[in-house]
Amino acid sequence: MPNAQPYRISSITEIHRLMALPKPQHPLISIVDLKGLKNDHDINAVVFDLYVISMKRGCDNLIYGQQKYDFDEGLMAFLSPGQLLRGDENGIPASLEGWMLFVHPDFLWNTSLASKIKRYDYFGYATHEALFLSDKEESVINDLVRNIRNEYHSNIDKFSQDIIIANLETLLNYAERFYQRQFITRKITNHKILEKVENLLRDYLSDEALLSKSAPTVQYLADTLNVSPKYLSSLLKQLTGQTTQQVIHEKMIEKAKEQLSTTMLSVSEIAYSLGFEHSQSFSKLFKSKTKQSPLEFRASFN
Repeated sequence: MPNAQPYRISSITEIHRLMALPKPQHPLISIVDLKGLKNDHDINAVVFDLYVISMKRGCDNLIYGQQKYDFDEGLMAFLSPGQLLRGDENGIPASLEGWMLFVHPDFLWNTSLASKIKRYDYFGYATHEALFLSDKEESVINDLVRNIRNEYHSNIDKFSQDIIIANLETLLNYAERFYQRQFITRKITNHKILEKVENLLRDYLSDEALLSKSAPTVQYLADTLNVSPKYLSSLLKQLTGQTTQQVIHEKMIEKAKEQLSTTMLSVSEIAYSLGFEHSQSFSKLFKSKTKQSPLEFRASFN
């Protein structure tokens, strides 16, 4: 029976030891080929204190994020330090194809990526939001990974880190481009999610019991749709030009306008009916979106 407690990996050396590999060529970065590796450990879940970028094929029981995902097709997934990777009841698969690139955060210290890497939203996506690559795109990524591997396997000198960082940053930029392409090429699926978001917000804003607890949140929508909050915001940004929070605010303002123009409810009553704890917060949001106060908007109908 696999150990239910997550196994924490904090170093490149520990990864190599766990996978029965030779000592790493570099203490802070390593690329591991997955084909032929055997999992002889009773480990069901792993937390990495590292950045992990992976390309996988032929795996059908990894769970990363919220759901089981089929890895029969080549795809990429991204982990930031502290995220959980786990298998199903049979554990993490004994044999995989592809590679995993491990980067210790210390490797990025005092480089252009030290802060920039946190701005790549896909490190917060879940596996069922993984990046599917065309053969051409996969070739581009594999070439960059090959460059990184060749560099840290060579004699390490004062240029090595800069060259590796340049290739890594290029890889991440391509991944961002390919994700944007994926949002476009999966329009039908993505528009279905947008439709669900609109329906969820409509139903939420009509439910007094829900609104009495709080206004709708990004986390609520993401959990209900079984996607990660960052992925949902990225998708909505592509489809509507707005983040999830902005879409929520837009729907709340629409509801407020309806109440201001068709009822005699006070501004405070409308604010509380929409889940705001303080009417001042509602009035501030309303004015920022409409350039009018709620009372000015209501007066325009008289």
